[in-house]
Amino acid sequence: MKITAVIMAGGKGERFWPRSRKKLPKQFLSLTADGKSMIQHTVERISTLIAKEDIFIVTNKDYEHLVVQQLKDIPKENILLEPMSKNTAPCIGLAAVHIRKKYQDAIMVVLPADHLIKYNEIYIDTLKTAINVAKEEDNMVTIGIIPSYPEVGYGYINFGKDETQANESSIYRVKKFVEKPNLDTAKEYLTSGKYLWNSGMFVWKTSTILKNINKFLPDMYKGLNEIETSIGLDNELQVVENEFSKFKAESIDYGIMEKADCIYTIPGSFGWDDVGSWLALERIRPTNENGNVVEGNVITVNSNNSIIQGQGKMIATVGVDNLIIVDTEDAILICNKSNAQDIKKIVDNLKICNRNEYL
Repeated sequence: MKITAVIMAGGKGERFWPRSRKKLPKQFLSLTADGKSMIQHTVERISTLIAKEDIFIVTNKDYEHLVVQQLKDIPKENILLEPMSKNTAPCIGLAAVHIRKKYQDAIMVVLPADHLIKYNEIYIDTLKTAINVAKEEDNMVTIGIIPSYPEVGYGYINFGKDETQANESSIYRVKKFVEKPNLDTAKEYLTSGKYLWNSGMFVWKTSTILKNINKFLPDMYKGLNEIETSIGLDNELQVVENEFSKFKAESIDYGIMEKADCIYTIPGSFGWDDVGSWLALERIRPTNENGNVVEGNVITVNSNNSIIQGQGKMIATVGVDNLIIVDTEDAILICNKSNAQDIKKIVDNLKICNRNEYL
């Protein structure tokens, strides 16, 4: 059976403001020392398993030029454009009908564009196991991440052994998906050993996910069928826009995964990071002797445990601790690291105030 990859690249990366902007969101930024963007890393990683002509990128229509510019080996017809953001269920559905149109049925490896992986060989082996499970009947597989600390910014997967997979020690039945917990609950999840972080990576057959969309999101399925009929025709873009405007914004987790049967998870331990906020830089970049992650034109005096990113002008810090400081051409962010998740609120305020030039 043909194996395809679907890379979801339509997000805005608002917790990475002010570097991540509407015109250049996080997945197209380079946050690692090699200068490659996150989406380039994602494609490079998966291309050891899946041919470039079978990798599909789903992104917002405003980012088409960025995808073309950064991913020159991806066929133009594999760049699927969302006219508006409607969360992950329509995004995945759009890719599924394109793949069904091309291959009738295939394995879909669904990946966010903005993750970093440290151990690629272990990662690919984990995906190969997931693919084998997904080939059987109507199984759907999610890759869970073995938690290393009580993270409150992730959803979790409660899992248990499934007797039908007795010979596969790394495959577990999903009992339930749970929302982002408070700190005490996250600590309980960690010590129990029965919960994984929900990474947002999925593997299934095209026929399986479309069958479940038809069952749980029937109106969306009708719209997706209309889109599939229009693929390759002159009115395709108009049909996609018309149908997307009718879709309810729905995550694949809430719309499908929390309701469907035959959901399996494979615990992943391959150095995963979802790079969800500026704090991720401490995990993916080296810190100096004072615990600082420093980039650009920066001088520090008695400054510790901070993330400081400069561009043109010098940033000088004296006696600061536990801060995030980011300088861009038109904005400066100064944030306590303990409030990193609240950076999105700045973006929300800019929207309310119609300060669109800073979005």
